[in-house]
Amino acid sequence: MGSLAAHVAMIAESALASEVSSAKAQAGKQEGSPPAIRLRKVSRNFSGIQAVDGVDLEVQPGEFFTLLGPSGSGKTTCLRMIAGFEHPDEGQIELNGQDVLGLPPYRRPVNTVFQDYALFPHMTVAENVGYSLMIRGIPPKERQKRVQEALELVQLPDLGSRKPSQLSGGQRQRVALARALVGQPQVLLLDEPLGALDLKLRQQMQFELKALQHRLGLTFLYVTHDQEEALTMSDRIAVFNRGRIEQVGSPAELYERPATRFVASFIGQTNLIEGSLAEQCVGEAALFALRPEHMRIDLSEEGIPDGHCRLRGRICDTAYLGAFIRYQVWVSGFEVKLLAVQPNPGLNSQQLLEGTEVILSWDPSRMHCIPG
Repeated sequence: MGSLAAHVAMIAESALASEVSSAKAQAGKQEGSPPAIRLRKVSRNFSGIQAVDGVDLEVQPGEFFTLLGPSGSGKTTCLRMIAGFEHPDEGQIELNGQDVLGLPPYRRPVNTVFQDYALFPHMTVAENVGYSLMIRGIPPKERQKRVQEALELVQLPDLGSRKPSQLSGGQRQRVALARALVGQPQVLLLDEPLGALDLKLRQQMQFELKALQHRLGLTFLYVTHDQEEALTMSDRIAVFNRGRIEQVGSPAELYERPATRFVASFIGQTNLIEGSLAEQCVGEAALFALRPEHMRIDLSEEGIPDGHCRLRGRICDTAYLGAFIRYQVWVSGFEVKLLAVQPNPGLNSQQLLEGTEVILSWDPSRMHCIPG
């Protein structure tokens, strides 16, 4: 997932996102408005393969909600069923309280942005953005006004006369977004729309998408397998695995308090401590998650606070991550490798080398017990 610097920034932002999400959800409940999206016991089977298995989900109006999971976990199939491109074998799908099963995609109050932007190469940017309005018979003057407003929203006000081939990857992504927004949908569905961009542009677009969603107040349902994208942008996240939802929560909740072994290992990097090792550390042979940034590495026990867990080990691998250094430590007594991330000491300090005997320590309160 990249450096711990990115982790720390994401967790800080996600705390604010969690507050915003709670406020939005509470406001929706107080007003009595139905969820923007509701799935009830939704299932989909493809030739004997259970792609989606009894999914229940509610997305509140105005949320930036992300479906996160590895390839084949069911997240994209859920989005396609909401959009109307796939039909569930069982269950119910509601948009703003309306049952939309049986409605074709063009009659649902949603628009979709795909990873493949599918822009018409022979049309200008303005023609691409306004195509759906033309199909719906919107008069040319009104159509031109709404197209220009959409291009201004995505910061491309002067590029309406260009062809897609004259645009950068990030600009084409913005055009696809403007095309989806110009129809004024109640819900915007985004299926890995940043996947084709390079890392720097993808990170830039993450913040731009989140800012745009805040300005518009639209409900965004975002699908990705990228944990950094999910943590950076989302109010709440549903983690998918094998067609089911393992946990729903804010970025901070998922990162700090994973509910299952899968969530703990999928969201960022973590140490899973269990069995005899857990029993020695906290007196309980349960399953615990401990993030690498909560661990400390020392050459001696001097200075380690009383009450902290301590293990002797040997550094077996290092990774330079810029602001931080990630160490892998072999704990021979328990035959396990643990990850620890430490701040970069700088060029004037010596980085710990492979083979160095060290002491790992951490505050036991940082260990999160995974239920079950």
